[in-house]
Amino acid sequence: MDLTRLRVLAAVAREGSVTAAARSLHYAQPSVSHHLARLEAEVGAPLLERHGRGVRLTAAGRLLAARAEEILGRVGAARDELDALVSLSAGRVRLAAFPSALATLVPDVVARLARDHPGLGVGLVEAEPPEALDALRRGAVDVALVFEHDRSPADVEGLRAVPVLAEELFLVRAADDGAGTGGAGPARATASDRLVDLAPLADAAWIAGCERCRADLVGRCERAGFTPRVAFETDDYVAVQSLVAAGVGVSLLPALALRAHRHPRVDAHALPGAARRVLAVTYGDRPSPGAAAVVDGLVDAAR
Repeated sequence: MDLTRLRVLAAVAREGSVTAAARSLHYAQPSVSHHLARLEAEVGAPLLERHGRGVRLTAAGRLLAARAEEILGRVGAARDELDALVSLSAGRVRLAAFPSALATLVPDVVARLARDHPGLGVGLVEAEPPEALDALRRGAVDVALVFEHDRSPADVEGLRAVPVLAEELFLVRAADDGAGTGGAGPARATASDRLVDLAPLADAAWIAGCERCRADLVGRCERAGFTPRVAFETDDYVAVQSLVAAGVGVSLLPALALRAHRHPRVDAHALPGAARRVLAVTYGDRPSPGAAAVVDGLVDAAR
């Protein structure tokens, strides 16, 4: 199967029509139709069927389009690896990471690469773990920095995952005296604040984050003997702390979120033995030199 034809099929699946696929690829529409017809002949099965005034993928088309994204991603990764094989003096490495990591670990890595390999470009994408891993599999990024909880492990099957950090979790609530612990965040909170149990907060209003963080929050509260009453949901750790400081709820936040931003009117209390794992994920057993340099930098920055 020709890679160009696979790229055309993937574009049709992604864009939803032949016309939109032609526009996104900068091809003439007859050229797209020709590639699809040739691909159907190679496969030996219809890939598109008429639907109203447009077309839609058949079951075979949907299957092949999904595989095409992965095939094209692998080919792109191979090209990047070959380009970077000789040295890290040129090329570009792309990193997808969740917001609190972009605000804490990633700047150190970018600065290190700029110092040690000034010819190597770095591209950054903000993405939650599922989106980051999807981009990695499609070849849109070279490294995905993700987190996982016990109840919601990251889907890294077929990928290479390197542990970066066991990130402490903290109960965040309004400061009793209105002043908060201040300072730079979790390191200071760990030293000065007591470890706490969640059970006394059974009647509190809770602020939950993303779907995976909410599942972890609910699981921890249930293990403490109650089901939390989730009053607000937001992925924005700055907004979470502002809501907590306003006295409308309590929440759980990881260490990187508190390091990235610490509201002066909240207290953070470390949860005993609670952590989420941060992983640097690459495609294949032997990542490109650029990707390997990013992973090494993330591990160093976490230390």
